Amino acid sequence: MKPSNILKLGKEVLEIEARAILRLRSKIGKDFVKAVEWMAGCKGRVILTGMGKPGFIARKIVATMASTGTPSLYLHPAEAAHGDLGMVASKDLMIAISQSGESEEIVRLLPLLKRKGVKVIALTSVPKSSLGKNADIVLDLGVRREACPLNLAPSASTTASLAMGDALALVLLQKKGFRSEDFAELHPAGSLGRRLLKVSEIMRTGKANPVVGVKTTVRQALFKITESRAGSCTIVDAKGKLVGVFTDGDLRRHLKSDGEKILSRAVIELATLKPRYIQKEKLAEEAFHIMESLRIDELPVVDKAFRVVGLVDVQDLMRAGRV
Repeated sequence: MKPSNILKLGKEVLEIEARAILRLRSKIGKDFVKAVEWMAGCKGRVILTGMGKPGFIARKIVATMASTGTPSLYLHPAEAAHGDLGMVASKDLMIAISQSGESEEIVRLLPLLKRKGVKVIALTSVPKSSLGKNADIVLDLGVRREACPLNLAPSASTTASLAMGDALALVLLQKKGFRSEDFAELHPAGSLGRRLLKVSEIMRTGKANPVVGVKTTVRQALFKITESRAGSCTIVDAKGKLVGVFTDGDLRRHLKSDGEKILSRAVIELATLKPRYIQKEKLAEEAFHIMESLRIDELPVVDKAFRVVGLVDVQDLMRAGRV
């Protein structure tokens, strides 16, 4: 086969699969809305099943739903008849994937699900198939031809199934009010989890957070910074609210003109007033962007009452794997 033919065929596959996804837009209607509402109101788990290649697609959709706050699992249709059906309860909701709607293992499973009172959502390209006729909701995939040159290997149909599954899962995510903070709780490890860390999880507190009053001298402030092994100290008023920040940079800027006399001055006189800060509920990602844009190494952390509760340092972000 010539290189030009290889490229041509490769592009044709992508075009066929892309068209399969685009056709789904016209297929989404009242049944899609009903499916999302059923999933949102499901008191049990959303269970997916599929035989062969659709089974792998079902597993991926399960992973997406589980990671976005919807309890779900994959049920192998063949194993269901050999005991695994015990994992299914009447309060669960089943999504069955079959391009033809005639997969033997899926069709055999349908009456067993009906007996348990489990509602079924079908993802198929043949709404009048056995699966389509016995399902409570049918989401038509509309795939008439696979991208496979022989029209045999599941390709366009599995792509469409995956896209429809993503549409269901991600619309459901928004309907349920799932937040980035919720996502972080379900992804504590890896880069996603690190990106979604809250400031409160990595900030320095207690003795590691040097906080001084407005009447504190520069000498006292420096001792405080040294004890805390920090690069700055935060200045607060009598109510503990943020007033300013004193850094080693502030010290250097005044040291040349004032000499040793600077040590006896009130630290507030040398400090940066109205400094940038971040609330403890915010993401560490946001703290990183503030520090990067201002080219600073530390950032005071405040609560909703503007009281200083911590300090986030670039080293803390490094340890958390953010930079």
